[in-house]
Amino acid sequence: MATVARNEKFDYVETETLQILAVDDDPIQREFCSVYMTTPNVSVETADCAEAGLERLEAKNYGALLVDVDMPGMSGIELVALLRSQPRYDSLPIMVITGNEDIPSIDAAYAAGATAFMCKPVNWRLLSHQVRFMVRAHRALMAVGGDASAEAAGYGSEARQ
Repeated sequence: MATVARNEKFDYVETETLQILAVDDDPIQREFCSVYMTTPNVSVETADCAEAGLERLEAKNYGALLVDVDMPGMSGIELVALLRSQPRYDSLPIMVITGNEDIPSIDAAYAAGATAFMCKPVNWRLLSHQVRFMVRAHRALMAVGGDASAEAAGYGSEARQ
């Protein structure tokens, strides 16, 4: 069997340029996200609530959105649903990250249009891999004309009608 030479130290790092917006009301989570997810190719900006995240999204294009669920004001699920109701955000991969690991929370995230779901506490190395996969899979679905959020959730085109 042939082996492929890899730089094991950095094989979890996104190799394409990526700008991530992380929306979480917890300042520690925002700081950890910035520290652990930033690489030479990945930049992370943060917002402390859904409304601030929406303002940033309207002002700039991001390659991925990481959003908490339980926040004051608009919830993360409401933000995801609002974004998915606007065609300009169809190509945005969205991962919901929350301490709520119950079935209704998972189902609500995907029903709102999340591309992926992760539970807190966050394993930052695992999150790096999952974001890389989520972005690549989402781009592939968009390239073939798929409804990425519905497809990722296991639903067909009837999911968001």
